[in-house]
Amino acid sequence: MKKKQRAIHILFASAEIAPWVKTGGLGDVAAALPPAVARAGCKVKVITPCYPALAAAFPAAVELVKIDGLAVRLPHCRVLDAGEIAPGVGLWLLDSPRHFARAGNPYVDADGHEWPDNVWRFGLLSRIASWLAENSASTGWPVDVLHCNDWHTALAPAYQHYLGGETPTVMTVHNLAFHGQFPETAIGDLGLPRRGFRFDGIEFHGKLSFLKAGLQLCDRITTVSPNYAHEMQTEAYGCGLDGLLRYRRARLIGILNGIDEAQWNPATDAAIAARYDVKTLDKKAANTAALREELGLHNDTAPLIGVVSRMAHQKGSDLLIEEGDSLVAMGAQLAIVGSGEKPLEAAFRELAARHPGRVSVTVGYNEALAHRIEAGADMFLMPSRFEPCGLNQMYSLRYGTPPIVRRTGGLADTVVDTTPATLKDGTATGFVFDHASGEALLACVRRAMCVYRDPLQWRQIQRTAMQTHFGWGEAAQRYRALYESLLPAGR
Repeated sequence: MKKKQRAIHILFASAEIAPWVKTGGLGDVAAALPPAVARAGCKVKVITPCYPALAAAFPAAVELVKIDGLAVRLPHCRVLDAGEIAPGVGLWLLDSPRHFARAGNPYVDADGHEWPDNVWRFGLLSRIASWLAENSASTGWPVDVLHCNDWHTALAPAYQHYLGGETPTVMTVHNLAFHGQFPETAIGDLGLPRRGFRFDGIEFHGKLSFLKAGLQLCDRITTVSPNYAHEMQTEAYGCGLDGLLRYRRARLIGILNGIDEAQWNPATDAAIAARYDVKTLDKKAANTAALREELGLHNDTAPLIGVVSRMAHQKGSDLLIEEGDSLVAMGAQLAIVGSGEKPLEAAFRELAARHPGRVSVTVGYNEALAHRIEAGADMFLMPSRFEPCGLNQMYSLRYGTPPIVRRTGGLADTVVDTTPATLKDGTATGFVFDHASGEALLACVRRAMCVYRDPLQWRQIQRTAMQTHFGWGEAAQRYRALYESLLPAGR
């Protein structure tokens, strides 16, 4: 009888995991992809820092292993086992209070400045991820593949490469714009050899780059949409790493993110005023009325445009500010939630002050309010200059809130533009524009508002959107196949 092989064991390293610690899409992916991979037949452990929110959420976490200082600036620490957070998914917490016991954002202080010791904080996370992958005798849990995410864990493949690790690594890029660059002088104190500071190692324009190291030295590179996998190899979107990505293109693949279709489901969503589905879309109007009342917007027939976004140049926030007055003049209302660059936050507040009852701006992030905006808005705006995948446009489709997006990255992969042809064949799900300009944004919103005035066409777009599925099942199967390709022959 053939011996049954054990499931593939994946160590998933991430600096965030929703709902406890989240600044963007990475937190959502870290919460949703591991359970999906587990359903596809793998076993997963997530390793993430023990921030205060996680310490509070898992007070019964027990010490799994104590690790002595692995480098001059990487002191001793512990890894705590918080138990199973989903079937087949366990949570490990990197416990180092001097690095992670800080309130608020994981990366920046209250003034928006990066923590000055981020090089040691995320150097430690990367080093511990690598150590765990190679020390199953200490943990009792063998690791077949180490899956790293964004710059915060991207130094782990470098540790594997230079310190003789045998576990293969996957490096997923959620946003290429953030490199994690630090002075060359940090190398020795991180426990990396000086010989690694080369163009084909961890060096990037005279600095140590965590992300460059991961992309250069991992076994496989993935990113979060097929279109972004192509875009990131171009000078326009490559953030200086396009040459390396073209060089490694045979090991690069784009796998479209999914969404948690149980959490983001208007038929069961406890956060919204009235639940509905594709057959009861008339109930969506109750959510619009409730959202207007909550945000202090006038109760009229104007189309309500929702925005839930980081306030940043990448997200096209400046384009929205530039055309905000014009959108109001066109008859639109705006419900905006987000935080980010301080000048943009201030400009959004000024926009709301100029248009009381027409524009609402909430600075900060509120998960429940994000759900209510998806349910209550008539349209959802994402004018991103680049967007590796994007999740909100998929939430919007799920909620029958046609998205207005720029044709880039995952937005191009997920939204079908409304044209005479797509209206005729019933495939239209939203509105797409090409140029990153206020003029193009305004023209696209104007086009959407014209269609909005035709209730039959608008309802058709909503129904098509709601019947488009973006669950994690397909992505999980593709990741499983990728993991299997890295296993030794016969495994």
